Amino acid sequence: MDTSQNTALLRALTELPGPLPARGVIHIAIRHTDRFTVVGNDLAQHPGLSTTAVGFAVRIQSLPQGTEVGIKALAARFPEGEKLIAAALRELEAHGYLQRARTRLPNGRIVTRTVFCNQPTALLRPRAAAAPPQLPPVARPITTPAPAPEPTVKPEASPEPDPQPEPQSQPTPDPVATPDPPAPRAAPPQAAAPPQDRAPAAPPFVRLVPPPTAPKPPRPPLPRPRELTPELKRVSTALLSDLRHHAPQFTLSEEHVRELVPGVAAWLERDAHPDTIRHTLTTNAPEPVNYPYQFVKHRLTVLLPPPLPGAHDLTPPPARRNPVTPFQTCDGCERAFRAPTPGHCRDCRNEVAYTQAAA
Repeated sequence: MDTSQNTALLRALTELPGPLPARGVIHIAIRHTDRFTVVGNDLAQHPGLSTTAVGFAVRIQSLPQGTEVGIKALAARFPEGEKLIAAALRELEAHGYLQRARTRLPNGRIVTRTVFCNQPTALLRPRAAAAPPQLPPVARPITTPAPAPEPTVKPEASPEPDPQPEPQSQPTPDPVATPDPPAPRAAPPQAAAPPQDRAPAAPPFVRLVPPPTAPKPPRPPLPRPRELTPELKRVSTALLSDLRHHAPQFTLSEEHVRELVPGVAAWLERDAHPDTIRHTLTTNAPEPVNYPYQFVKHRLTVLLPPPLPGAHDLTPPPARRNPVTPFQTCDGCERAFRAPTPGHCRDCRNEVAYTQAAA
């Protein structure tokens, strides 16, 4: 059987104006009138996002407000697995398109609030403050001198009856210059608007994500032992070279093994067993491990165990005991009483004091 072809698509292809490219994609754009979502090229052609992350970003952007977009909710809706969805959401969160935060509701329940921005780079642009409205300039009237009145010329006598005498025109008074109107006085802040009608001030602009050009903190250096003895160097080199037998993706070059030897030696110096180091480096590794040298270096640096405590560190501190006052025998009545030094008891001291006072 021949391969079935879409005749409608071929017919639409023949109706495209202009010459068509000889290779590559050819777009047949039909304008949407309903049920569509606008997606920017900064997301669709993002060089740092995977195709899976771009697809989930478009799907999240097309969902209405309040739709659950957690990992389990998306896994129940779409055929992708939870691990793939979690990796895509982490990509979107790292590039500023997605932000997840835990929020406590008024009833005490804690929920995860997800905020999606279709253009995070626009949040980094400084927002210009609105300029105060300026009043239009007040037009000042131009004062011009009035023209001088022309002299009245009497007509010569004629046989016709004299016309009625015209009333003498009064001279036009000079226009008085109108003073400039006073500038409007600015109203005090309290009278501008009542407190209940005043709009709240806009919050200051806060960057939600760091700019792409922000300097990254330096990575911690690879740990090193106090003294790299030949025995430590030999065991460390053998452990790193033997990693490929337990996990093939951890195949290191000879140069990389030489650079990572001090890190493994620092672990061995802190009494870490070689099997423990091998298990720490190869367990729960991503699939695939594209850069085994960077991965091993990161785990040797971040997961370095503390040195083992000494014998004196594990000895509990001595218990504090309250000093006990010893017993003494009274020199007068030979009664036993507690006192730091020998002498008389309290009754004998009171009796002696009473006798001295009476005397």
